[in-house]
Amino acid sequence: MDKIIRCITKDGSIMASAIDSTDIVYTAKKLHKTSPVATAALGRLLTAASVMGAQLKQKEASITLRVNGDGPIGAVIAVADSNGNCRGYVSNPAVETERYENGKLNVSKAVGKNGILNVMRDYGSGEPYFGNVELVSGEIAEDIANYYALSEQIPTVCALGVLLDKDDGEVLLAGGLLIQLLPAADDEAITRLEKNISVLEPVTTMLAKGYDVKKMCEIALDGFEVEVLDEIPINYICKCSREKVVNTIKMMPDDEIRALADEKGYARANCHFCNKNYRFTKKQLEEIIAEKNAEASQNENV
Repeated sequence: MDKIIRCITKDGSIMASAIDSTDIVYTAKKLHKTSPVATAALGRLLTAASVMGAQLKQKEASITLRVNGDGPIGAVIAVADSNGNCRGYVSNPAVETERYENGKLNVSKAVGKNGILNVMRDYGSGEPYFGNVELVSGEIAEDIANYYALSEQIPTVCALGVLLDKDDGEVLLAGGLLIQLLPAADDEAITRLEKNISVLEPVTTMLAKGYDVKKMCEIALDGFEVEVLDEIPINYICKCSREKVVNTIKMMPDDEIRALADEKGYARANCHFCNKNYRFTKKQLEEIIAEKNAEASQNENV
């Protein structure tokens, strides 16, 4: 089962989160039938969103990450709640896969280096918080670190990895590390962390060696006393439902609701996050209209 661990050094200088997101990325690939490079791009963003969501303190809070570059993959979207559960999709899941000379997937070319990373935090009450930064590489991890540095003024190291089988593109491993300096960090702590980062192995290499999320944090924070804040299981969870679709339909004028039906007499709605289809007959659309108008009349009489 996938999980996230959050740690802090006992001197209060560094916060670190490690995640094993293998099952989440595997599920996303199966749902969206993504090409290898699309799997890597979406997997990295899902991993980042999960870690960032788990940092939210409010129970009903959520975070949405949207990478919109000038590459052929189009938009890459990931949403996570405060428990780290996430979901996402890409505009072009079948984007052609290209590799660097060393064989690694060229995520940057698929995403594009010119574009925007949008971060929306919804705390469950009041207006959401929006942050936008320009992409620096399109490789996702560097763009997340750049967001924290520019938008929140938090020095951050972000490492994200998705390892695929080179023959069939199946997801073998996925995970990430998010390490952030806190105000209490002094020069000694910064120097020690920089030394650790300079020799840190890729996340998927550590996972392949059998390291769990706690071990990954301990390696990144070698030389520090580390306190575990929490360790939570995470999953790919879509929150769509027929009821939510109906409520969305109710927001439309009556004529537009009736126009949703095709020549065969059906209206269909597809969830971007899980590809689940919802179907409504003409009769059901009329029932939705009647229910909508009844609710409106009742509210007027209150």
